Amino acid sequence: MAEFVAKEMKVRLTFVEEVLGSSPSSEKIYSEYIASKAPDSLDTEDEIDAIGNEEDKGVTVFPKQDGNPGVWDYQIKGAFKDACGGLSRVKTTESAKIKAYKKVIDKLIFVEPRFAPYKVNGELGICERPLRTNGATGERTALAASETLPAGSSVEFTILLFDEKLEPAVREWLDYGKYSGFGQWRNSGKGRHLWDELDTDGNIIGGNNEYVKTKE
Repeated sequence: MAEFVAKEMKVRLTFVEEVLGSSPSSEKIYSEYIASKAPDSLDTEDEIDAIGNEEDKGVTVFPKQDGNPGVWDYQIKGAFKDACGGLSRVKTTESAKIKAYKKVIDKLIFVEPRFAPYKVNGELGICERPLRTNGATGERTALAASETLPAGSSVEFTILLFDEKLEPAVREWLDYGKYSGFGQWRNSGKGRHLWDELDTDGNIIGGNNEYVKTKE
């Protein structure tokens, strides 16, 4: 059988708002629940190692390799699903044309490398915010905390499209990041980003990041 060649898009996201880590800092919680939800029952030993041994269950963090924070491939695909789900409600969008979009993203869109390191603009911080819930006993408030990646940080990865007809939708999801964020507490605007499409030499050939184009 001839080797299948997928359409490749090399992308850089530049964050205009800080990003909040979304992985639990407790190794036990991650191994028992979060990692079990990874697609296709992937071996999650490397992911658990990336979390470390912190036992503060109230803090969400970034996975790290060799001390560098980054993002797993399936977390990026999860962001695509979130964007597609939101935009599919608008009938004029490319996303609205995709039926069973979660399965389509799982089977026809892939991200490389498996772990993409962030280029950190400064130092990691901590964001604390109150969480309010209403239950049978009334309103309750708890304090949540997350590791943060500062605005101006970026990440690069390659998107593989097994169906080139999906490319307009992928570009739509990337554009949507200007309004809907990435990572934890994204509905508040955390993790909002612009994007550049890059050629094989790293030159900008597309995207919506006019700031970087003008600066360069």
